[in-house]
Order: sequence, then C-alpha cells, then structure tokens
Amino acid sequence: MAMLVNIILNGFVKRTLNTDALKVAIKSTGAKLSRKGRSRNWLLQANEEQIRNIIKLIAQSEETSWDWLTKKLMEEKPKLNRDELRKIAIQDPSMTIAQLTLLTDCSHLDARKVLDEIEWE
Repeated sequence: MAMLVNIILNGFVKRTLNTDALKVAIKSTGAKLSRKGRSRNWLLQANEEQIRNIIKLIAQSEETSWDWLTKKLMEEKPKLNRDELRKIAIQDPSMTIAQLTLLTDCSHLDARKVLDEIEWE
C-alpha cells in the first residue's frame, strides 16, 4: 500500500472560493480531508497518486483561488523512486521526458533514464 502523507492546510476555507466543489474534488480522488478540531486548519491525508490527481483536478479547473493548494501539494508530496517512475511511464507509452518531469516533479535526468530503460526493454 502506498504511504499516506499528512498535509496541514492552514485557513483552507478562508483561502478558497467555491470550497465545497474543491472538497468534493479532493474526496473523489480517495484522499481524506478533515477539519482539525475547531480550528480553521484542515488535514489532508493522501498518497502520492492521489496528490497527483488533486493537482490535475485543480489545474483543469479555472478556479484561481485553488492555486495555493497546488503549490502546497507540490512542496509536500514525496519524491518518487525509480520503480514508481517506471510504473507511471509504462502507463503512457507516448510520454515524453517533459511530461514525466511535469507530472512527477522528478529531474530531467531521472526521467530520461527511466524512459530509456523502458524503450530498450
């Protein structure tokens, strides 16, 4: 099972417009979003794939008030190892180095190595 990451979202409701739609989008990925007690802070519990899906959903939406969440998730998400990069690259045989780098936030060198390995198999 993938490792869950706990991310504190300070002032979640105050910082976003159309918050209910964002909550539904986050929960649709399978991630868990809960309020921390009676504070304005929320806790997001998600694995790396769910975090990627949330980032995609936010990018596809046209809600600019959600962009801070994308930045926060990019800072907090765990780095992928070589096997995880391979799994992602194998899912889309036409994936380029730039696409893999953008999707996974890995280095160009790591993306090139993984795609070369897959190509030469």
